[in-house]
Amino acid sequence: MTRSKVINGLKPVLFTLPAMIPFILFWLAPLLYVLYLSLTEWDFMSPDKIFVGLQNYADLFSNPSFYKALRVTVLFCAGSVLPVISIGLGLALLMNRKLGGSALYQALLFSPWVTPTVAVSIVWSWIYEPDVGLANTVLNFLGLEPIGWLQDPKWALIGVLFVTVWKSVGWAMIFYLVALRNVPSDLLEAGELDGASALQKFFRITLPLISPTTLFLFVVQIIQALQAYDQINVLTQGGPSGSTRTLLYLYYQSAFESFQIGEASTVAVVLVFICMLLSVFSLGVSKRTTHYQ
Repeated sequence: MTRSKVINGLKPVLFTLPAMIPFILFWLAPLLYVLYLSLTEWDFMSPDKIFVGLQNYADLFSNPSFYKALRVTVLFCAGSVLPVISIGLGLALLMNRKLGGSALYQALLFSPWVTPTVAVSIVWSWIYEPDVGLANTVLNFLGLEPIGWLQDPKWALIGVLFVTVWKSVGWAMIFYLVALRNVPSDLLEAGELDGASALQKFFRITLPLISPTTLFLFVVQIIQALQAYDQINVLTQGGPSGSTRTLLYLYYQSAFESFQIGEASTVAVVLVFICMLLSVFSLGVSKRTTHYQ
């Protein structure tokens, strides 16, 4: 092999090296280290790490707390993603009608998204206060029984979901607004000339054309739901009775409350695996959607 061929073969590596160095240092290397930690027993303070092989994984998959946290995570994903997408689309359809003052309404609806989650959660903890909070004050005014929004295991997850959905719908609305304004008007006019009703135009023209935005929001919202921590920590700390403890919060408790780093790393590996599956799923659906279009 000549010198010029070697240089030409190294060019792609050299061009990608500036991007690969941060990827290796800040993603691949930590991931490999977490994989190693998941095979050890370590309390975060002692100098020695005891290699235990796959014992942490066996313990995790035989632990009822893991399956309860997995169930809470699935419920949290479903209870936050579907409302955010549907309400965000509904708000976008409303704002797309160019109502008076729509720019102000858009700014108000989007403002929770740019507000720090901790600040939002603190405000909602006041709203959920059982004795003098706004939520139970409204219920009392309507003649209904007060609810232990964050104290009752039946309502705690719903209370956290309210906060999560309220914070995210404005973000989804902005994306849908852009997608709706990119729908070709001539297609809608052609459908109207063919006698299509408003619902038929929406389901047969608009909805398929904005499906890439729906897919994007679906995947991103699921990943954000898997990574939800701030609102859970401020509002419920994973309680009561583990009713709001997701996999990520289980990781936090294992690592920084129990100092079981091996167990926590195992939970982190499972979370990364779930995110990778979602990425592969989204890539496959995206390719099919692009091919269809």
